[in-house]
Amino acid sequence: MGKVQKISIALPKTMTDMVNKAVKSGQYASVSEVVRDALRDWGQYEKAKAEALATMRAQILDGINSGPGEEWDAAKLKAELHAEFALKTKLRKSA
Repeated sequence: MGKVQKISIALPKTMTDMVNKAVKSGQYASVSEVVRDALRDWGQYEKAKAEALATMRAQILDGINSGPGEEWDAAKLKAELHAEFALKTKLRKSA
């Protein structure tokens, strides 16, 4: 585990009850193990959150750098989609 530093924390009763229950059940050998496991999970969560944020920022920049948007006609798109759906339905029925 390497160098260990002792710290003191204050938790609400509901959390101390959860920690003590985990130790009493044998799921963990000590309160320290519970806290270390929780901190490892939190660290992984924070890393995943940072990676997701970086991905979203990159996608936003890709969108900005892709140039101006193009106008499109919603009614025309809807008609094209309905026609495509009708064709696929017809092909499925004839198969």
